Parts: sequence; structure tokens; C-alpha cells
Amino acid sequence: EDGGDEALKDQRGRKKEEVELTLEEKVRLEMKRLERENERLRAENLFLKKLEEIERRRK
Repeated sequence: EDGGDEALKDQRGRKKEEVELTLEEKVRLEMKRLERENERLRAENLFLKKLEEIERRRK
């Protein structure tokens, strides 16, 4: 009753807003994002190489 609608929101596992992050936290998040992107690109490259190999064998 005291907090109104805001008191009813579930705050468990809440992520900080970007303005609340320290410089170190921002850098850490950016590194994680870049690592995920790098991993995805590596997987995509492996997939394309295998696809090219399969296409070459069919000819």
C-alpha cells in the first residue's frame, strides 16, 4: 500500500540500468557481449566451411 504500483513489481534478478553501472561493469558487460558475438561468428564460419565442402563434394 505504501509503495503503490512500484511496490508490486518483481525486482528479483533485476539488471542495473546503464546509468547505474560503473565504468568497470560497463567494460565487463561489453567484453561478455563481444565474446558471445565472437563465438557466434566462429560457429557461423565453421558452418559455412562445412557447407562449402558439402557443395564441392556434390559436383
